[in-house]
Amino acid sequence: MDKRQKLLQKVAELAEVAVFGSLDDNYRRCGSPSCKCHHGGPKHGPFLHVTYRGSSGKTEGYHVLKDAEDDIRAGVAAWRELQTKLKELAQMNKERAFSKARTG
Repeated sequence: MDKRQKLLQKVAELAEVAVFGSLDDNYRRCGSPSCKCHHGGPKHGPFLHVTYRGSSGKTEGYHVLKDAEDDIRAGVAAWRELQTKLKELAQMNKERAFSKARTG
């Protein structure tokens, strides 16, 4: 298997789990006014939140359920790696097109 085929295989693997967005662990105050989080105590959390630029150009996001945190973290990491691999593939495609044009 050549380098390009390996790269295409890796892209396909990453695409299966990739999740678009950035991760943020945040802490919040609850809705109970008598809770210590409203009186100088520590806030509740951390809670994982994913943000991304929506189709309207505005930042959007969602809260991640505890049971899904590991998968979402892995998915966001896969998204970053996928972007890198796609850039490598695009460079290979450009070089292949130039080579083809030179040889006629």
